[in-house]
Amino acid sequence: MKNNDSRNITCINDTLSFIEKNYDQVISIEQLEEVSHYSYRNIQRIFRYSCGETIGNYQKRLKLENAYKMMLYTNCKISVIALKVGFANSASFSKAFKLHFGITPFEAKRTKIPLFEKGAIVPNLSTVDLNPTIVYVPLTKVYFKGGFMSYEFDKIELLWDEFLSYDFPLKDNEYYGIIADEPLIRENLKCRYDTCSTLPSSSIKMPSKTIGGGKYAQFIHYGSYEKIEETYAQIYSQWILNTKLEFGCTPIIEKYVKHPDNSNNTYEQETYIWLPLI
Repeated sequence: MKNNDSRNITCINDTLSFIEKNYDQVISIEQLEEVSHYSYRNIQRIFRYSCGETIGNYQKRLKLENAYKMMLYTNCKISVIALKVGFANSASFSKAFKLHFGITPFEAKRTKIPLFEKGAIVPNLSTVDLNPTIVYVPLTKVYFKGGFMSYEFDKIELLWDEFLSYDFPLKDNEYYGIIADEPLIRENLKCRYDTCSTLPSSSIKMPSKTIGGGKYAQFIHYGSYEKIEETYAQIYSQWILNTKLEFGCTPIIEKYVKHPDNSNNTYEQETYIWLPLI
């Protein structure tokens, strides 16, 4: 049973990574079978059971969410965005976008407001420096464990508790969180979040991948992780809508510079928030 579980986890991680890299392309049955090492029927079953949606729905959602990001953070025309994310034409893109988000692409691009209308973001103006540093994050190999969950402190803490129970080296180790889905766009859905360590566990074999390898806007959150959503609120409801920087569609990275394992004072905890740039 354990071998089967391990194999399932590996095939899901490989399939997710492949779809994320090729979401804007036509993905064939043969490609999915080659990546997952399962028959198409079985990888569909495993994927749906593990991730809560079909492979086709996941790819389509990535197209639409990345399109929304481009409309929020770039100056590209809607027709150009539709082609960039893999739709055949603007008409099919507009129909799918409105069905998914409840507004047209034109409304989303013109107002840049809908993400904030349902009370998902309540700005707190007191704690974050809205003048980020532009940094280059080198390619970094990490060992990770992923989960689909609501982007909430308690649920992420439980994932970290489980992750850290696997006996990672304390010396010269670094910890990262990878937010593979946009939590503000997916406010009513589960997002994919990966707990990551730069050194392997001594008690369990985990999949590895590389992160970084590009330019990022670096914000710093000080204090408990419980309050990090307030920092995101200020970034997304104020700074990001007025900046001239353009953002990429790769995942947001959180680097836990000072955390409970290396800082005894909650107020001294420090988290880098890296937003990918084009």
